[in-house]
Amino acid sequence: MKSTFSKFVVPAGLALSAALLIVAPGPTPAQYLGPYAAPPGMAVPTTPMAQRNALSAVRAQVGWLQNATGSAPDYGSQGAAMLWQQFQGVSRAYNGFTMTLSAEQAAEGANEFAELAGGLNIIQEAFTNYQDDLASGRLVSVALDDLCQVLNQAAGVWLQELNQDCSSLGVGW
Repeated sequence: MKSTFSKFVVPAGLALSAALLIVAPGPTPAQYLGPYAAPPGMAVPTTPMAQRNALSAVRAQVGWLQNATGSAPDYGSQGAAMLWQQFQGVSRAYNGFTMTLSAEQAAEGANEFAELAGGLNIIQEAFTNYQDDLASGRLVSVALDDLCQVLNQAAGVWLQELNQDCSSLGVGW
């Protein structure tokens, strides 16, 4: 003999849940702009404070990447994915920083900023080299150690260049 609760309330609850699923809106596709992009239709501020904040974000992301190179070997094959995620954070932060430059600053430092972007592209090639190492039969631990060493040193050199260029151009200080 079923109780009143199981006869009426449970089926009513299931029916209500099913109705809500049918009527509920689905996910809205949107382009992920990252944490450093302005919302659509909103201009990115080019004030000195915005530049300092964006430059601080780039420095923080580089620091997090360098910290990740120390712990990535502990995660085995997932370590490379963690490093990739941190590297993408550096790239997004740098792109966000360049968006805060005024037209005059961007023109004056065009070569320097292009070299920094090119430096990120070169650093990104370390991930391709890591994949090539794995494909050639190298142990994950050895290939990951090399990737960590390359990323740590390259990120440090890239950050020094960023700081030097920003200082000489008077950007973010």
